[in-house]
Amino acid sequence: MPASASLNEQLIRCRASTVLLRVSGESMQGAGISHGDLLIVDRGLEPRPGQIVVACLDGGFTLKRLVAHQGRFRLEAAHPAYPHMELDSFDSARIWAVALHVIRTLEPGRGIP
Repeated sequence: MPASASLNEQLIRCRASTVLLRVSGESMQGAGISHGDLLIVDRGLEPRPGQIVVACLDGGFTLKRLVAHQGRFRLEAAHPAYPHMELDSFDSARIWAVALHVIRTLEPGRGIP
């Protein structure tokens, strides 16, 4: 019998700063994150370029990759239909969380439509 493992131990670094979010939209489809997926995000991590982050912009949340480009920072979608979002400055307060894991339902008919 295989050894059992706790998902908390495997996927969560800090329980106090970890949140589960449901993905809405297709802007990160090219990064393997689809509408209806469940994300494990950590609000306590310092965001770094190259990471996928949840950012607070214009009163809402968006999921994008944080990129350093020509001395500035921007948020990039992983879908060609979505434009890049330039950031005036790197303000870690606008970066709400760092995405760590994605969970997808495989059983037909059990996911979010």
